[in-house]
Amino acid sequence: MNFLYPGFLFALLAIAIPIVIHLFNFRKFKKVYFSNVQFLKEAKEQNSSREKLQHLLVLACRILAILFLVLAFARPYIPLDAGLDPTKGNLISVYIDNSYSMETVNKEGNLLDEAKRKAKEIVGAYQLNDQFQLLTNDFEGKHQRKLNKEAFIQMLEDVKISPASRTLQQVVNRLQQEGDSRKNQLVYLLSDFQQNFAGTEKIKSDPGIRYSLIKLNANAVPNIAVDSVWSLSPVHQPKQAEQLVVQLHNYGSEDANDVPLKLLINQQQKAISNIKVPAGKSVKDTLAFSGLQKGWQKGVLSIKDFPITFDDALNFSFRVNSEMKVLSISGDPTQQFLKSLFAADPYFKLMEMTEANIKYSSFPEYSLIILNGLKQPSSGLAQQLKSYVQNGGSLVIFPDLDAGAAVYTPFLTALSLPAVQQLNTGTAVSTSIELKDPLFKDVFEQVPANIDLPVVNRYFSYLERNTAGKENILQLPLNQSLFARYPSGAGKIYLSASTLRPEDGNLSRHPVFVPLLFKVAFSSAKEQPMYYTAGKDDLLEQQKISLGANQSLILKSADGIEVIPEIRQTPGKTLLYIADQVKKAGFYELKSADSVLAVLAFNDDRRESDMNYASEQSLKDLFAGQQIALHNSQKDALSLNIQAKNSSIELWKLCLILAVVFLAIEILLIRFFNKTKNIQKP
Repeated sequence: MNFLYPGFLFALLAIAIPIVIHLFNFRKFKKVYFSNVQFLKEAKEQNSSREKLQHLLVLACRILAILFLVLAFARPYIPLDAGLDPTKGNLISVYIDNSYSMETVNKEGNLLDEAKRKAKEIVGAYQLNDQFQLLTNDFEGKHQRKLNKEAFIQMLEDVKISPASRTLQQVVNRLQQEGDSRKNQLVYLLSDFQQNFAGTEKIKSDPGIRYSLIKLNANAVPNIAVDSVWSLSPVHQPKQAEQLVVQLHNYGSEDANDVPLKLLINQQQKAISNIKVPAGKSVKDTLAFSGLQKGWQKGVLSIKDFPITFDDALNFSFRVNSEMKVLSISGDPTQQFLKSLFAADPYFKLMEMTEANIKYSSFPEYSLIILNGLKQPSSGLAQQLKSYVQNGGSLVIFPDLDAGAAVYTPFLTALSLPAVQQLNTGTAVSTSIELKDPLFKDVFEQVPANIDLPVVNRYFSYLERNTAGKENILQLPLNQSLFARYPSGAGKIYLSASTLRPEDGNLSRHPVFVPLLFKVAFSSAKEQPMYYTAGKDDLLEQQKISLGANQSLILKSADGIEVIPEIRQTPGKTLLYIADQVKKAGFYELKSADSVLAVLAFNDDRRESDMNYASEQSLKDLFAGQQIALHNSQKDALSLNIQAKNSSIELWKLCLILAVVFLAIEILLIRFFNKTKNIQKP
């Protein structure tokens, strides 16, 4: 037998009251002196043994009445759960959802506070020798420990709202991982069960674990979130115009009018807007600004929306570079097409090398390398270029048609490119253009019906053995490519079938040539993501970072939070593993010693913004085929009685009846037991 409220058992000390009364309330006799028995008119004869028995019975009735009255308040019950092994101890695991959505309120107050109160009531329903385990969204190591009641309640008091967001399947997996097969594990999940938390996939769990879901109900509240942001500018240049697209989402049931949106860059206001967001919809808005200086930029997009505010700001970061380095390796120094092209924009810094004087060690310094008409490309050059491309670089190849297939086939195959099939000469051949390719995005305001395209009269045809990943940008008839893109490792290779010389075609003088090469160069820029999600993104990709033997990297925020990531070097990238160490939104500087290598922005998970909740039926469907107990705190005012209501026989009514019965017996004993017998004087 167990008790829902074992604390009331201390009231059993009241049994001492009738015992004390019985021990100290002896009948005291008084001596009366008289001279003659004739004055003794009448006497009452009593049986001493019967009187003692009456007193003992009355005492027993009083003790039993107090006993059963106290037991009635302690709520005794007999467990009936056949799935629990009585020879094993119990491990009661309680999950408290402490995500941002638990800040909302209902008539009971804050949802998190309600969850903590119910967790105390659940724990109070079990015996002192049972073990307890607390789990929150933080998945902290201290929550792996098995606790007694007192330690559990003390740890429960320390639970606070956390930016960490989990799914129901992740919680179930964690509970199974930290369980104990030697004990009966009973799991209580206290949450508002948002739709994003519950999910739609069937929950995979251990059938030996008994789950009880306690659904906390919040008042319906409107919410608008700054959902995401991205840049329309391919690269970021000082003093140049920038365009950002921001997306707002209205999770409420009513339209939101004139939502104020503000953009701050390095704590300076750059743009403002007022947006109407229909109910349940997402709306995009474009913000234009300029005047940025060289270096890392810390941006914040913010709105004003109450009462849910954690998703009212979105942090992002990017870098403004003063130049982009481009390397041109030419086999014919007299050709000035590339020099004239990149000289038109001061953002590009073009460096030129001759085929006979190539400095391989400088390749990693350049975002783009262009090979123009090399006459004798070597295998050593191919090896260095392949390493450069696989590490994230971009390469453009304009071959020398006079060198022939015998020279270029080994070079191209060493780069995992198709071999030269033959040299085609004769009548000028018109090309077609792939306007849907990202390189031509925003290049043409309007495409004419008969667009003027480049023509060539000499070109290589390539023997394509594997076209996986190949993308044609400019195409010749019969599915032959004039200018195509091939992925290679972390980088890209652009291969042309013709040269830039005028006698081979008009590609170098055609209007499409300028945006084509510029877009290729812009797409070669290595940009890190504008923001990450705290507690979710545990892998950060950075440009190749060279570190010495005793050097390390550190992520540090303005308020002193420091994270030391695990570093792994891969071709063209440095991967930083932070696990779940970054839990707070904000800006973090990636440092090596005192040098700032990058600025990373983190935001809270937007899954918590959606205030749609899973229904009771959908929760039951998630655990299809498994035995669970589902309780709605709004409907179940006595949800604290979960243990007694669902897997036991309650005895409090019987105890109350017995208390009344023994009180009645006491009255009857006093009134009718051991009647005295009158003796008359003779």
